[in-house]
Amino acid sequence: MENLSDDRVVQLWVQNPYYQAFCGEVEFQWTFPCDPSDLIYFRQRVGTAGIEKIFAASIVIHGDKAKEDEVCIDTTVQEKAITFPTDAKLYRKIIVHCLKIAKANGIQLRRTYAKEIKQRKLECRFSGHPKNRAKARKAIKRLKTIAGRLVREIERKLPANVVELLRERFIQFHRALQQKRGDKQKLYSLHEPHVYCMSKGKDHKKYEFGTKVSITVTRDSKIIVGALAFESNEYDGHTLPAVLAQLKRLSACEPTAALCDRGYKGKNKINNTRILRPQSKTSEADKEIQELMRKRFRKRAGIEPVIGHLKSDHRLNRNYLKGFAGDQMNVLLAAAAFNFKKWMRLFLYARYLWRLKCVFDDLMAALVRPVPLLSV
Repeated sequence: MENLSDDRVVQLWVQNPYYQAFCGEVEFQWTFPCDPSDLIYFRQRVGTAGIEKIFAASIVIHGDKAKEDEVCIDTTVQEKAITFPTDAKLYRKIIVHCLKIAKANGIQLRRTYAKEIKQRKLECRFSGHPKNRAKARKAIKRLKTIAGRLVREIERKLPANVVELLRERFIQFHRALQQKRGDKQKLYSLHEPHVYCMSKGKDHKKYEFGTKVSITVTRDSKIIVGALAFESNEYDGHTLPAVLAQLKRLSACEPTAALCDRGYKGKNKINNTRILRPQSKTSEADKEIQELMRKRFRKRAGIEPVIGHLKSDHRLNRNYLKGFAGDQMNVLLAAAAFNFKKWMRLFLYARYLWRLKCVFDDLMAALVRPVPLLSV
């Protein structure tokens, strides 16, 4: 809710009595409740199913406002906390991993290439400049050759049982060394292998690396009733069955209409839900229907600032949780935080109006109260 890291949450817990009261403390505590890294294990223990229950609770507290017949659906990219992937970076990481494996198992390598790797790394700088392009291309090719040599040498010299233990790691190494520019399902990160590339199509950020997430909000009240991450880069229209299934599972209701953008071309109806998209105007269409659809899709545009708040205020812009399970947890926690914060603002606003009404009633009672006559 407050866009805080695990370290900062633990630090503020000592300073904030409201946090301690919420966690069940009776007396004020002056020591840290746990190590910040323990929160990682806490999230893993709760799991995706448990966090989905927290998200469902954030929907229920809004009451009937969260039960509307029409919803708005849109997708966005949840970027992963990885460096911008390049071939040179990937090959250098493979080399570093190989050297660590060799050192841990006491393997004497024929050559570590330490000086050459440093020199080739410097040659890869500013590879986009025309004067440096040829030199950088040769340096990247040489780094790939060095990475391949080290992987093969370590596989030869390691015992069979250790190779079996590290088989997944070596599969990633070979996958990164064999992939080509035009391949699909490319490997972009060794520690986050499930990450895929999505083309944004904008000048300031052409590509994003992470997972696609779908956000569902109610049409009028803009309460988030659905949040789902996808392990593969699916077409937007193909994500609708899973999104509507989650909506039915959490809210126990099925919307009559889902308002989507033109990227959801395909089916016009899924189960009992109509899929509405903006259509080009025709002279034969009824003017009243055109006006109704125009108002609907102006309401649909309200999902864009909701996604913007999720990214800027609730840690959806860059996900620091590991693995695809971390992607699922992060989007559910961000959506739950948005709903809880929205409810708190409405609650405080209602209390403010109630106090204002009390003051106004007292003022009116004082004005209409009869004034006693002064005795002469």
